[in-house]
Amino acid sequence: MRSVLVFVICVYIGLADARRSPHADFVEELFMTGPPGSRISNNITEDALLDIVGLISKYRYPVEVHKVVTEDGYILEMQRIPHGRDRNNHPDPRKPVVLVMHGLCASAADWVLMGPGTALAYELAEQGFDVWLGNARGTYYSRFHTTLDPDRSREFWNFSWEEIGTRDLPAMIDYALRITGKRRLHYIGHSQGTTVFWTMGSLRPAYNDKIISMQAFAPVAYLTNNQNPAFIALAQHANSIEAVSSVLGVTEIFGRSDSFTNIGKKFCSDDSPTQALCSNMIFLIAGRSEDMHNATMFPVKLGHTPAGISVKQLVHYGQHIRKDFFRRYDYGALTNWRIYRSLTPPSYNLRRITAPVFLHYVDDDVFAHVRDVTRLFRELGRPVGMFRVPHATFSHLDFMWGTQAKRLLYSRTINLMRSLGDE
Repeated sequence: MRSVLVFVICVYIGLADARRSPHADFVEELFMTGPPGSRISNNITEDALLDIVGLISKYRYPVEVHKVVTEDGYILEMQRIPHGRDRNNHPDPRKPVVLVMHGLCASAADWVLMGPGTALAYELAEQGFDVWLGNARGTYYSRFHTTLDPDRSREFWNFSWEEIGTRDLPAMIDYALRITGKRRLHYIGHSQGTTVFWTMGSLRPAYNDKIISMQAFAPVAYLTNNQNPAFIALAQHANSIEAVSSVLGVTEIFGRSDSFTNIGKKFCSDDSPTQALCSNMIFLIAGRSEDMHNATMFPVKLGHTPAGISVKQLVHYGQHIRKDFFRRYDYGALTNWRIYRSLTPPSYNLRRITAPVFLHYVDDDVFAHVRDVTRLFRELGRPVGMFRVPHATFSHLDFMWGTQAKRLLYSRTINLMRSLGDE
């Protein structure tokens, strides 16, 4: 009842204070006067409809598409930005390699959609990195398999984020290292992009030796102190949700859809009186951060996000919320015994993660609570440090989309990576 009341209050305030995005004038000026390839989008509707390759190409960055096949037959797409546009704009085999991994419901597009001068992928390329963007199985760009049809086969969607960590990440890391001729690379993960790294480092520890540094944005392992009301409600019915969805034949949720794109254009754009409602719904889900939030770019964000997940990914997180553990998927006692030889799922052994880990956190993250991040830090095998983003209301989504993320987070992250060298 409390969460419903909060939602109603947020909606009321949003409608009462309906206004243009605080960044609308800034963005509009660039739309109207910026030359081709300018820093920010010069056509929001177009950017909402373009795919990631179209976006990167539009802003005159080099882009390559690579297909990677996992050991269990999933065909993953990776996008590579081998060098910058304005700086470090020539191919150089000496460039350090960085793999960037998205969070739950997201895709690699979230690292470019905010445009040059703001988006992480472009900033990494300008700063001299060979940038590889990963897409987990089941997302819009990795919705393929050697034998299974995602539209007809339930087996295609029979995975949680553990499989992304133990199969997708190793395949992408090995592929990027083989193509570039490197022995090791940097890794940047956001939210679920950190969770999958913990599973890889725990269950396939040999891959720790292939990591120069792990930069963890909003790191998620323990969810004991999670504050998100929707996720707390989900946690109470996690296994029931899987059972019901199986009966109904629902295995995929939050796929990329024209419906979200249309909502973004019709209800969340600057000329819509309901834009503030859209903003307040985002704040309700991910934390309020008005001065980091660019509402003008709503149509572009909803044109690319959400990008698709399996039901099991959501359920696996639900099994951890408000619980004092970080462990493998709970199938029920009998199936657990068959798979794990234990009635309860074993915990991930975080001590086995020996890659140098840098944890980037915020004061009030509804998903990655500072107490849970601190516990993760204590249990990792080789943590280097915890680094607070120096802004009181920086939110979970600001790690991707924050208007000042470059100044507050990306610059420091890049300096930390440079301090460790190449290989």
